[in-house]
Amino acid sequence: MTEFGDIYAEHFSDVYRFVLNLCRNEAMAEEITQETFFKALRNIDQFNGSCKLYVWLCQIAKNTYFSLYKKQKRVLDGIDAELPDPASDLESNLLDKEASRRLHVLLHHLNEPYKEVFTLRVFGELPFAQIGELFGKTDSWARLIFYRAKRQLQEAMK
Repeated sequence: MTEFGDIYAEHFSDVYRFVLNLCRNEAMAEEITQETFFKALRNIDQFNGSCKLYVWLCQIAKNTYFSLYKKQKRVLDGIDAELPDPASDLESNLLDKEASRRLHVLLHHLNEPYKEVFTLRVFGELPFAQIGELFGKTDSWARLIFYRAKRQLQEAMK
């Protein structure tokens, strides 16, 4: 294994771009990327070489992002700070919120890898090639899993 500084220098910008694709926030992407490398350094002995180092780092980054996202969501759900927009149609706004809530509940109940592939594609806006690489599969595999997840959600929404 090379020096960790070399790993950091070689992979930081790629991992940062990956995280930025997930969160669309530069400050958050930088923080998550730093946390990713901190976790990687702490657990470098667990890297067994079964996948590329970049893929391992992206998996850590993805898990770090989703942990942070869930933590922030819990905090925001506990605070009823969202004020209704007086210009919006209240009835359609409520229907949209209900449909969104229902979709998230159904998504939560999807089996893996359907849930994760759907989440990475829709919320992380990752290309199929990158999703496939994260799982050690092809982009065709990622497309198929996404299609099946979407179909399962559409059926459940009916």
